[in-house]
Amino acid sequence: MQQEPRDNFFTELLKFVIVAALIVFPIRFFVAQPFIVSGASMEPTFESGQYLIIDELSYRIAPPERGDVVIFRYPRNPKEFFIKRIIALPGETLYIQKGDVSVKKTSGEVVSLNEPYVANPGNGNNATYVVGSDEYFVMGDNRPESSDSRVWGMLPREDIVGRAFLRLLPFNTSAFLPGDSAPQ
Repeated sequence: MQQEPRDNFFTELLKFVIVAALIVFPIRFFVAQPFIVSGASMEPTFESGQYLIIDELSYRIAPPERGDVVIFRYPRNPKEFFIKRIIALPGETLYIQKGDVSVKKTSGEVVSLNEPYVANPGNGNNATYVVGSDEYFVMGDNRPESSDSRVWGMLPREDIVGRAFLRLLPFNTSAFLPGDSAPQ
């Protein structure tokens, strides 16, 4: 008689594990995934060691926008993941002059970006960048410490994994859509 409850327990446990796996794995691989910030390129918005949850679903519905903080596969080594902010969109032209950043939109309008999230602008030398039709120009918020589109070129759309959706750790910095401060 003892055997039946024990078998029932293991059967129920197995059912629970299967149902949990059927729920968790699709969410983990298609909707959201964890990411740990490494390096100083996004300071002060994100600091090394912060634990984020990435939203992988939004960009399947709508394209990334200027100001979004995105996690992507590094174009020169797809095994590495980077976190940067989108500065220019497909078809736009970006200008850096005397540290100021401006964008010529596809409509022809030129706008000077207001970037309150940048504590150390050091945007580098004067330069002009033309963004291709399925590409984005990304930069870190800590410009002198960032390896970004100024160094390795445009970010192909296909390399974008998702956007920073939730900062979980450390708890005192927890936030929903952390870094959500679109330049104007």
